[in-house]
Amino acid sequence: MKVMMTVNGKTVERDVEPRTLLVHFLRDHLGLTGTNIGCDTSQCGACTVHMNGMAVKSCTTLAVQADGAEITTIEGLARNGELHPMQQAFWENHGLQCGYCTPGMIMAAVKLVENNPNPTDEEIRHGLEGNLCRCTGYENIVRAVKQAAEAM
Repeated sequence: MKVMMTVNGKTVERDVEPRTLLVHFLRDHLGLTGTNIGCDTSQCGACTVHMNGMAVKSCTTLAVQADGAEITTIEGLARNGELHPMQQAFWENHGLQCGYCTPGMIMAAVKLVENNPNPTDEEIRHGLEGNLCRCTGYENIVRAVKQAAEAM
């Protein structure tokens, strides 16, 4: 099947098998490897991207479901060489250790703050429940999201 979508501001068109997952389309067809594959069951959130303005888990979304969609990956957040405020806040607050969960965590956090510009610590923790981190203990992630919320 042929799919066409806008990914990080650029229109792309490719032939895909109907069973191709969006995460594999992004990584294998477009070379956007910032979107990670963690569990293939939608449990960890490492594959979170924005699709039509919503945070979605690309490991449980078919590429054909994204036909005609607007997709933003972690690679598309930065503008003109400047990190997105959430990316910058994760950097400054050490909101990562191994970094595997970080792209999905940042993508989920951006949507969290867009929907709730002044979240409490509890709201941040609840809003990121679908994204697992095995390294940080989450304290620095919460700090990063709070700092980014102020900047956004």
